Amino acid sequence: MAHAFGTTSGDTATQDRPNRPDLDGEEVTQARVELAACFRYAARLGMQEGICNHFSLMVPGYDDLFLVNPYGKAFAELTASDLLICDFDGNVVSGSGTPEATAFYIHARLHKALPRARAAFHTHMPYATALTMTEGDPLIFAGQTALKFYGRTVVDENYNGLALDEREGDRIAAAVGEADIVFMKHHGVMVLAGSAAEAWDDLYYLERACEVQCLALSTGRRIVPVAPEIAKATARQMRDEDAESARLHLASNMRILDQEEPLYRS
Repeated sequence: MAHAFGTTSGDTATQDRPNRPDLDGEEVTQARVELAACFRYAARLGMQEGICNHFSLMVPGYDDLFLVNPYGKAFAELTASDLLICDFDGNVVSGSGTPEATAFYIHARLHKALPRARAAFHTHMPYATALTMTEGDPLIFAGQTALKFYGRTVVDENYNGLALDEREGDRIAAAVGEADIVFMKHHGVMVLAGSAAEAWDDLYYLERACEVQCLALSTGRRIVPVAPEIAKATARQMRDEDAESARLHLASNMRILDQEEPLYRS
């Protein structure tokens, strides 16, 4: 299901960028470690799918370089040093290997078109993906966890197979609009955020909300949504502390990884 992407390697893309962070410096290294932690924890929670799916993060201090996982490695084995730095033209400017083809065509076009999306996490995680296969809007705003996403979702209805060219990446980027959460019909989900921590927090809670919804649907009883005015107010309450809560959430996961599988930092 995965496809290798043909890129060139080297560091030429870092030339002519004065006053930018060193790609081997502390700030970029920390970004690598945080992104690697997201991959490892996603694997722990059953969100990986073979060597498919991809997370990307804009390189701190850059608007045209992003970190992404290399083709051929599962989330569970990724380390900070495994992650590639790519430009929007398909050049690998740091790291060994190439991104998976759909990872490049989707993520490069998303980051280029949507500067607010510093992080873009794409998975086929089971419960959220199951809901992309059903009639109507995937997420019902009936549980408190789901209300975190009230007013923040969009459904990309136009499944076109694998994203193996820029046109499909551009189409997906255009479908996002102002949303943070994209349910990609017949496919999976994409979470967009301003940081790795916020993207991870949303990804985690999105799958929890979808899991509970699937359990509720399995009862055969009608799901009762929260009244729109209450849903809107609750979402606003949740968003007030979202960035700090997300930071603490990822930090807690990293402490667990530091104890149980510290090689993710290497």
